[in-house]
Amino acid sequence: MKARLNIPNKLSEITLRKYQKFVKLNVEDADERFLQIKMIEIFCEISHEKVLKIKFSDADRVTAILGDMFLQKPKLVTKFKLNGVEYGFIPELDEISFGEYIDLDTYLGDWENIHTAMNVLYRPIESEKGERYVIKDYNVDTKDNLLDMPLDAVISSVFFFLSFRERLVNSYESLFNEGVKESTTSLSSGFNLKWGWYQAIFTLAKGDIRRFENITQLKAHECFMMLEYMKEKNELESSQIKQKYKR
Repeated sequence: MKARLNIPNKLSEITLRKYQKFVKLNVEDADERFLQIKMIEIFCEISHEKVLKIKFSDADRVTAILGDMFLQKPKLVTKFKLNGVEYGFIPELDEISFGEYIDLDTYLGDWENIHTAMNVLYRPIESEKGERYVIKDYNVDTKDNLLDMPLDAVISSVFFFLSFRERLVNSYESLFNEGVKESTTSLSSGFNLKWGWYQAIFTLAKGDIRRFENITQLKAHECFMMLEYMKEKNELESSQIKQKYKR
């Protein structure tokens, strides 16, 4: 191999920005050789022209190393330093606001915008004592600061949040697990897809747009409990009305 390569073998050596660039290639539909070239180009930080000069056997070896790296399942990264700033994972995930949860749920599965979710989970540490630390309040405008965060922090926090979300779903089962009813039409499905969490905010604010911001600042658990209560109450009242007119 004539070109000297810096081959990363740990996820911590890959930035989120680089991985987003790779994902944008539409990996599933890409030609294998093209994918191999771009993989080396992006993650080994080498020009396209130099990648083309690498022997096939060496290119296969490099992509095998990179492929093994992406199979790693890192433990939760609680702290990392970026651009001279130390970031800490949110200490009490159960204490997040409704607005923070919505941003997490909306962007965690969207690699192009996942840094918005990371901006909720990781924030600059304001003070620290032993293993305990205090992070700054959530600021949606600082999301681009995390584009160069280490990929092991991204992936480990995704798995951690999914575990948290599963517990949340189990806690509010009737709210999250109602399933698709037979009466659901394609029109209503399209409406739900378009408006998503906006409907929940609208419901809690009772349609008063002036209260929307206040609703998103409430604790997520408080909002979920109220939404579940309102849902079950409406279902009970609807059932009672149906039973009344059946007689």
